[in-house]
Amino acid sequence: MTWGQSLAIGLLLCVQAALVLATGQTWIYLLQFPVAKLILSVLFARSAATADPLVARLATEFASLRHSGVNSPGLRHFFRRNTWLWAGVFAVLAAGFAGLVVTKPITQFLIISTIMTVTLVGTAAAVSALWFGVVLRNNGLRLRFAAART
Repeated sequence: MTWGQSLAIGLLLCVQAALVLATGQTWIYLLQFPVAKLILSVLFARSAATADPLVARLATEFASLRHSGVNSPGLRHFFRRNTWLWAGVFAVLAAGFAGLVVTKPITQFLIISTIMTVTLVGTAAAVSALWFGVVLRNNGLRLRFAAART
């Protein structure tokens, strides 16, 4: 993140806090949660139909999945469909959070949204991991762990 981006985000948060304090309306602050989830959903969905879905990019970046493995037709299909799964997870969270912002006080919003997030993301992560294992096995691929490079 550049210095300018950090400054813009900081200013946006200050304006948001000032609006909340001036109006007494906490929903203005809470609106950032469903909006962030909606943006994530759109980012995942937009990349799902491309040759480079977001889940494949994350796998190569965070799990050091070698690019040769990502070129497997079975894995490409998995990454595309798994990206749609995560787009759906974030869309459900965005809709749920938006409903909570409108209907619940802040304390209930925070508790319920935390439970929703942990449940949905945890379930989707478990499904993704199991699904990845099945795809590897069905395509004759295997997962190897290598020593960390220093």
